[in-house]
Amino acid sequence: MQFRRIDDLPPYVFAEVNELKSAARRAGDDIVDLGFGNPDIASPPAVVDKLIEAARQEKNHRYSASRGIPNLRKAMADRYQRRFGVTVDPETEVITTIGAKEGLAHLMWTLVEPGDVALVPEPSYPIHIYAPALAGAEVRRVHLTVDVDFFERLREEFARADPAPRVILTSFPHNPTTACVDIEFFEQLVDFARANDVFLVNDFAYADVYFDDYVPPSLLQVPGAKEVGVELYTLTKGHSMAGWRVGFVVGNSDAVSALAKLKSYLDYGTFQPIQIASIIALNEEDQYPGMVSKIYMRRRDVLVDGLNRAGWKMDKPAATMFVWTEIPGPYSEMGSLEFTKFLLRTAKVAVSPGIGFGPSGEGHVRFALVENEQRIAQAVKNIRRALDKL
Repeated sequence: MQFRRIDDLPPYVFAEVNELKSAARRAGDDIVDLGFGNPDIASPPAVVDKLIEAARQEKNHRYSASRGIPNLRKAMADRYQRRFGVTVDPETEVITTIGAKEGLAHLMWTLVEPGDVALVPEPSYPIHIYAPALAGAEVRRVHLTVDVDFFERLREEFARADPAPRVILTSFPHNPTTACVDIEFFEQLVDFARANDVFLVNDFAYADVYFDDYVPPSLLQVPGAKEVGVELYTLTKGHSMAGWRVGFVVGNSDAVSALAKLKSYLDYGTFQPIQIASIIALNEEDQYPGMVSKIYMRRRDVLVDGLNRAGWKMDKPAATMFVWTEIPGPYSEMGSLEFTKFLLRTAKVAVSPGIGFGPSGEGHVRFALVENEQRIAQAVKNIRRALDKL
């Protein structure tokens, strides 16, 4: 039997690596898993306590609201005011989603259909490509590298597309490349969107995980951005609440209203005790993302400094919980998938192959900083021994 939509999805490259990883563990190997970006840092204790308290109340066991409960949407609006100086109306410009991936996927259902075009950076977190694709749009991929003016590449690809793209999807700080932008980039993008009648969607998943002197800007800090775009915000990374599945779409009121109408047919929202506990995260845990960022920064330094000393040269990212780097020269001809398998077999370290993020990711691998410093130091030691050609 043929199935609709999923038959067009390519084989999941990461599945092959995951199977090899599982087989190695079944054989007794100690694998340092820096592949899947699954945060290992605990969620805020006060938030966990509130979840337990709310879950004991029977009234919270019923259906909730697909838009998110009002106090949670207000807490999100207040967070944007404190963090970015951006005023949003919690009634019309904020909607709660079941994680950012669900929010993005269903948002694309309201923005594009067959015959429409979406521009998406590549290498890409897979949902950024396949959310518009599953909604029927043609996806035009724009090669993203840290050393080239990405805005110019976007403009060039927009000019080549026929019909003109309806949506431009960005995600900065970026997964997997860790590329970052300044507010001037978003100012250019907003001006471009206004002039060309194109809608902007910025996945701001790593808004709260940043290092050194860099502070990620919000798209919505640009005057007029709410007229042409929305932003996705999540508690997954900065508040380390990955399994809770709490995200938001913030910005353009028409887009928020359209998503709310669609979601009213699809779900009744996240379990209400999770929403209640998330209010505590937003209202009372502003310091938590800073603590989480310091943990990731120390892990970043152990990994990058250690591998640089070993001869595998790479730069330190300014944000995200990842390190994206080229395969070292003597091993480059292996390709990212075979090199990933090599590291797994020889160094007992799991990473993500760049090809899994699109063809332009070939030649790279991504490290996820989801093990503690001691384990990452062990990974560096194992890799140094494995890469004898360096």
